[in-house]
Amino acid sequence: MAMRSDSQTVPFRRRFGLHFGLVLVCALILLPPLWVLRTSFLPEQLSYSNELMPAFTTENYAALISSRFGGSYLNSLIVALGSVLVALPFAATTGYAFARFRTGGRWARFIVLATQMLPPVALVLPTFTLFRSLELSNSLTGLIIVYAALNLPFLTWILMGFFEGVPVDLEWAAMTDGATAWGAFWRIVLPVSLPGIAAAGVLGFILAWNEFLFALVLSGPTTATIPVALAALQTSNGVQIAKVSAGVILAILPLVIASRFIQRFIVQGLTFGSVK
Repeated sequence: MAMRSDSQTVPFRRRFGLHFGLVLVCALILLPPLWVLRTSFLPEQLSYSNELMPAFTTENYAALISSRFGGSYLNSLIVALGSVLVALPFAATTGYAFARFRTGGRWARFIVLATQMLPPVALVLPTFTLFRSLELSNSLTGLIIVYAALNLPFLTWILMGFFEGVPVDLEWAAMTDGATAWGAFWRIVLPVSLPGIAAAGVLGFILAWNEFLFALVLSGPTTATIPVALAALQTSNGVQIAKVSAGVILAILPLVIASRFIQRFIVQGLTFGSVK
C-alpha cells in the first residue's frame, strides 16, 4: 500500500508542477493586456499610479468615440471588410487553378509567393505616386485596393491548400452528372470549402486592420485608420497614456472576436476534406 501511495504521489506532484507552470505563463502573458485594460478606465492624472484601481471612469472611451478616433474606427472597418471582399474572389479562383490545374506550374506559384517577400517600404512611395496621379490618395477606395493587392498572394496560398484537401472525386461525380468544371467549382467545391474561405477572410481582415505604413502615407485626417489614429494620440504634452490604453482596447476588440471565429474555422477547414 505504501508503494502504491508513493507511485500516486509522484504523478500528482508532476501534474501540480505542470499546471502551476502553465498558470504562471498564462498570468505573464495576460498581465500586460489586463494592465492596459485597467489603465483605460483611469483618469489621465492617475494613469501611472501603481495602485490596482485608484479610480474608475469611462471618460477616455467617451472622448475617443466623440473625436476623430470614432471615424477612424469606422474607416478601418470599411477598409478591412472591403479589401477582403475584393481579394477573396480572386484568391479563390487563383488558388483553385493552382490546386487543380497546376496553372503556370511551380514558377507561377513561386512568383505569387515572391511578391510577399518585397518590403512594404519599397512599394509605398511608387504606390503613393501612382495613386496621387489617379486621385486615389486620401481615399478609402485607394486603401481598399492596396490592402486587397497586398493580401491577395497570402490568401491565394491559404485557399490553395484548402482546395487541395477537397477530394477530387466530388468534382468528378458532379461532372458525371452533367456539370461543367465551373459548375462543379461553384456548386461543390465552394460550399465544401466555406470554412477555409472564412478562415482566409478573417486572416485578411486582421492583416488589413493592423496595417500602418500604407495607411500613414495614403490616408488623410478624414480617412485615417486605427493604427494611424493611435499614433496621433501623442501630443506636445506627451503620450496620453489613458486614452492610448482605451484606444488599444477598442482596436484589439474586433481582433479578439475575429480570432475566436478563426480558431473554429481553421479546425473545420483542416478537416473538411476528410472522408467521414
